[in-house]
Amino acid sequence: MPKILSIDGVSLAFGGLEVLSDISFDVNEGEIFAIIGPNGAGKTSTLNIINGFYRPKKGKVFFQGTDITHLQADKRAALGLGRTFQNIALYHGMSVLDNIKLGAHSHLKTGLISGLWYWGAAHKEEMALRKEIEKDIIDFLEIESIRNQSVSTLAYGLQKRVELARALAMRPKVLLMDEPVAGMNAEETEDMARFILDIKEERNITIVLIEHDMKMIMDISDRVLVLNFGYKLTQGSPREVQKHPDVIKAYLGQKKG
Repeated sequence: MPKILSIDGVSLAFGGLEVLSDISFDVNEGEIFAIIGPNGAGKTSTLNIINGFYRPKKGKVFFQGTDITHLQADKRAALGLGRTFQNIALYHGMSVLDNIKLGAHSHLKTGLISGLWYWGAAHKEEMALRKEIEKDIIDFLEIESIRNQSVSTLAYGLQKRVELARALAMRPKVLLMDEPVAGMNAEETEDMARFILDIKEERNITIVLIEHDMKMIMDISDRVLVLNFGYKLTQGSPREVQKHPDVIKAYLGQKKG
């Protein structure tokens, strides 16, 4: 299976605090790759390095074989790196539909001048984008009934679904997800897990996932990377990781035997 994303010897420090130390791993095209570890392990920092929010002290990031280590975050998004966040990052004064449309901004081709002439190319592009979102993403995530509502009126679980919709509107090749089911109840968690699997299987989007819900991680992931306070502890299939004695002791809360 071809590699779509590679992290090669990445280290990150803030002042004298070492956050990541010589982290390397590959993500295969079309898989769900999970990253687990305790608070402070460096999970979110790893995602921030991948999508360009942080620059590593050393090491490189490759996307589809191209070195993107020094590429800005917006350029990486345009290449196909999408992102959802642990803390919901939606525009609460806007509707669901308008929030989702913002995700496709990097793909719009009309510039400022043509945009001023709204009934020209910009209008046609806007209508095509709206049709794509309404027919595809909104139906896919089952949010047709709330598409015109203000995000601020929605329950937490639905806001998380809208954020996922906005990320899908970016047409990502790799989707980075930071704790997508944090704060959700059991039913909402099951729905999100189903959507994640469908994104992989129906849309062939590679997913890199951070999550503390170990049951969900072990149920849906193809491979799991375990971080331990900035260091790579182990990596493998969910079954292999579950059997690793240090993981059993430190992360899964199970006793060996």
